[in-house]
Amino acid sequence: MPALAAELSAPQAALYSTVSIFPPSAQRMTVCYGFVCRRREILDFKPGDRAALTKILAAGKASAAAERAAVQKAVIWFDRRMGPVIGTEKRVAKADIRAFDDKHNYDCWDTTRNTTSLLLVLQEWGLFKYHVVGDPHYRGNALVFQTPHNTAVLVDRATKVEWVVDMWPRGYSEPPDVMTVERWVTED
Repeated sequence: MPALAAELSAPQAALYSTVSIFPPSAQRMTVCYGFVCRRREILDFKPGDRAALTKILAAGKASAAAERAAVQKAVIWFDRRMGPVIGTEKRVAKADIRAFDDKHNYDCWDTTRNTTSLLLVLQEWGLFKYHVVGDPHYRGNALVFQTPHNTAVLVDRATKVEWVVDMWPRGYSEPPDVMTVERWVTED
């Protein structure tokens, strides 16, 4: 599978190398599920997929905030597109091993990988006006009972503010959390 034309940062590249998968390309991406990418499915983007995502992102051309709202809709599109294919239409919010249903769920590593991949594809297609794909972020502090978690990130081109795009805390087909990294690192 060919890599993206743009260079990946080391943290982005690690998302793929640590589980021995190829980074996304403009034509396809590996969808990870089953917790830490133990299960995988290739999403080959068909012309209809690209047309749907292009239309979704076109609605976000008015401002950076509108583009982030469009990204939320693109992540919902991804969830609905892949759910029936891999069985994740049954997935629950904040799934981890305690869900006892790895074959129908994503953990936060899967959602970070999948969302980052989708964002990289959208970026490769030239659909972002106000953002670029950033490095994934991590939070977790056992001293204050904050559980470990990570997420995909967009960076506002003008302000350099980092925004998380986090589908893990939401159930199937729900809008992902989109908030500043600064706020996200304080949540649990």
